[in-house]
Amino acid sequence: MSTPRLFLEQPLEAGREVPATPGQAHYLGGVMRRAAGDPVLLFNGQDGEWEARIAGLRKDRASFIPERQSRPQAPEPDIRLLVAAVKRDAMDWIAEKATELGASLIQPVFTRRSIADRVNTARLAAIAQEAAEQSRRLTVPRLAEALPLHAVLDAWDGTKLLVGDERRESPPIAEVARGLRLPLAWLVGPEGGFERAELDDLRRRPFVSTTALGPRILRAETAAVAGLAVLQALAGDWNIE
Repeated sequence: MSTPRLFLEQPLEAGREVPATPGQAHYLGGVMRRAAGDPVLLFNGQDGEWEARIAGLRKDRASFIPERQSRPQAPEPDIRLLVAAVKRDAMDWIAEKATELGASLIQPVFTRRSIADRVNTARLAAIAQEAAEQSRRLTVPRLAEALPLHAVLDAWDGTKLLVGDERRESPPIAEVARGLRLPLAWLVGPEGGFERAELDDLRRRPFVSTTALGPRILRAETAAVAGLAVLQALAGDWNIE
């Protein structure tokens, strides 16, 4: 029987009782059929991972007693994902897979050819939290408010931003990314691609490099995952030799 793993926002220390959310209490009691005294794993993005016990469990209320730290908090690579808003199912999938791939930030953006005109960031944040719990991450990526692309770029902090060029007029992503240092960010356009004016604006920004992802046309969600995988392999924590 697997041990449930949960993200909490409270500090974690040995012997200090911490409350669960109502959703976590329902999950433990109604879905996982756990009871007081059963083990759980807890993390909060700051204090590492803790082995704990359920101190009390009743309907929508539960609490835990952390017993010992099983993994210390470790630094994670700052690799950010900016992605044009796509349909809900695709956005859900992107949030889940980006979390599994270690993205530190998921920033939805609106472009001229975006199919969606709104993004439920609360829903995406919940999906990212569940993915972090299941993938043994020690942090949950930040879900930023969806904004127009130009607004995000105008407020950008200068971190190197690699942009998928679906016209394949740019060098391969591995060539551009090799030798770069963190932090890094990856921007994926909408299903219809960036408009020429958007690409021209991106190329004028000193922190932007456009890159190609091979000879095939990729869906937005595929491009998001492919780019993150390359950046993790070349500059992140995959440690591939």
